[in-house]
Amino acid sequence: MPEQKFTMIFKKPVPPSEGGYPGFKPRTEKARGMVIEYDAAVKMRDSTKIYIDLFRPEKEGKYPVIVCWGPYGKQGRPTIYSLMGNTGLNDEDFNKYTGFEAGDPVYWCRNGYIIINADPRGAWNSEGDLTFMSPQETEDCYDLIEWAGTQNWSNGKVGMQGVSYLAWTQWKVAALNPPHLAAINPWEGVSDFYRELSYHGGIPETHFRNTWQSSITYSTTRIENFIEMADEHPLFDDYWASKNADLSKITVPAFVVASWTDHGLHNRGTLEGFKKIASRDKWLIVHGRKKWWHFYQKESVERQRQFFNRFLKGIDNHVKDWPKVTLEIREKCYVGNIRTENEWPLKRTRYTKLFLNAGKGELSKSPFKKEAQARYNVNDFNDKTQNARFEFESEKKTEITGYMKLKLWVQADGSDDMDLFVAIEKIDRAGYLVPFPFFGNHDDGPAALGWLRVSHRELDEEKSTPYQPFHKHQRELKLKAGEIVPVEIEIWPSSTLFERGEKLRVVVQGSDIYAYPNERHTNEHTATVNKGLHIIYTGGKYDSHLLVPVILTE
Repeated sequence: MPEQKFTMIFKKPVPPSEGGYPGFKPRTEKARGMVIEYDAAVKMRDSTKIYIDLFRPEKEGKYPVIVCWGPYGKQGRPTIYSLMGNTGLNDEDFNKYTGFEAGDPVYWCRNGYIIINADPRGAWNSEGDLTFMSPQETEDCYDLIEWAGTQNWSNGKVGMQGVSYLAWTQWKVAALNPPHLAAINPWEGVSDFYRELSYHGGIPETHFRNTWQSSITYSTTRIENFIEMADEHPLFDDYWASKNADLSKITVPAFVVASWTDHGLHNRGTLEGFKKIASRDKWLIVHGRKKWWHFYQKESVERQRQFFNRFLKGIDNHVKDWPKVTLEIREKCYVGNIRTENEWPLKRTRYTKLFLNAGKGELSKSPFKKEAQARYNVNDFNDKTQNARFEFESEKKTEITGYMKLKLWVQADGSDDMDLFVAIEKIDRAGYLVPFPFFGNHDDGPAALGWLRVSHRELDEEKSTPYQPFHKHQRELKLKAGEIVPVEIEIWPSSTLFERGEKLRVVVQGSDIYAYPNERHTNEHTATVNKGLHIIYTGGKYDSHLLVPVILTE
C-alpha cells in the first residue's frame, strides 16, 4: 500500500449493539434454499480478519460470486428506506437477509449465485481501523475478491453489485484489476469525493456528510472522522486524491446505472465513471426516478441477472445486443420517454448559447448589446426571494440532454468571495414550475443544479471541455474590491423535454435553492462565505450565457 501523505483523524465508534447488530456468533444455518455462513472470517494479506455473511445455494456445486461491500452492516438494515420516507420502498418489500443498498440473497441464490455481504476492516466486528474509500479499504476488497474466486464452491468468477457506497467501492477496486473480478454493476455512485460528495463547486456540503457519518460509526476499534478530515482539507489535495479511482484503468465488463435525479451526490460521478472507464464491454442506463426504488424494480433486477449470467456464467445471451446507452427523456415527475443511443454524451448534440439579459430577466439566442446588472442581497441566508432569474421560452419542441455550463460575469459588493447556487427549472405554459424526483426521496426537485465558490474559479484547461468546466480547487483566488470576474459553472447532467411555449428558467442565488431543512436525506450548504450584494453583469462586453445541449426533436 502506498505511503500516506496526510495524517488521518480518527474518532471513537458507536458499539455495534447500538446499531442493531445481532451479536457476533459464527455459525452455519440453512434457510429458504440457502446455506448461510454468518460471521465467517476472511484474512487479509496482513492477517487482519474481516467478517462476512456468505449465502450460497443449498445444492452443492461451483457458483459465481457477487460481493457487496459497504460499511452499513452485513446483517441487513432495509428499514432505513422507510425511515427516510417517500423512497417508494416499504419494509415489506424486503426480507431480513437483504443488506442496505445490496441485492437480495434469496433471489440470487435461487438463480445460482453466491452472495457475500462484507463488513470492511474496522466496520462492526471486523478487525482494524475503519477508513472510507482509502487505499487500505480498496486493498482489502481486492483480497476478498481473490479469496472468493478461489474457494471450492466458487466457479472462479466474481462480480460486484450495489448502490451508492457499494458502487463507490467498485470504481476503486476495479481500477486494481483483481484477476478473479469478472464484472461490475455500479448503480449510482460518486467517483470524485471532493467535487461530488463534500465540496460542490468548492462550497462545503454540511448536512448529508453528517448524516452519512452517523450511519457508519459502528465499530469495536476506531473510525475515520470524515467530517473533521473534510474540514481540514478544504482544497483538493492528496487526501481527496487517495479516495478517487483512476477510472481509466478499469477494463472489466461494466453495467452502469445513473439517474438525472441525484444532483448533489451520484449523478455526475456515475456518468463520469461510464465515460472514463476503459472497459470494452460497458452499458449505461440513465433514469429519472428514485435511485433505491429503481434498483429493486423487477425489471432492473432481471437486467442485473442477465448481465451477470453473461459475464459470470458464460451464457451467450442477449446482453451482447443491448444498446450501449439507454436514457429517460423527462417531461415531468414520473413522466418520460425511454430512448436508446450509441454513446454518452450524444455526438449529435448542438451546443447552443442562451445569453442572459439582466435588464429583463430573459435568455436569448442573440447577444445583448446593452449592458445590464442583476443584484441580490445575500445577508439573510434564509431569504429565498433574493436571487436573479432568467427565462427562455421554447419556440418549438426541444430536448435538452447532456451537460450545461453557465458563464457569468460577477462582482461581490461587501465581500472578497461569493458562493453561487444555480438551478435549471422547467416552467409549463401556464407559468407553473414543473417538479422532478430529486435526491432519492423528494418529488419536487429541479431539472439540474450547479454550484461554485468564486475563489475556486480556476480551471484545469486540460480537463475542461467547452461544455464541462473542470475546476482545480487547489488554491483560492480572492476578489479585490470592485473586481468583476468571469466564472464558468458546471451544471450537472440532465435530460428535459420542453414543448413549444414552455420555459427554461435559470435561478442564481446565494444559498440552496432547493432546501429540505428537516429532512434526513438531503444536501445543505450552510457554511457560505456570502455577505453584502451579488452583482451579475450581462450584455455588451459581458458575455454571460447558458450553454445548453440541444437535441432537436422536430
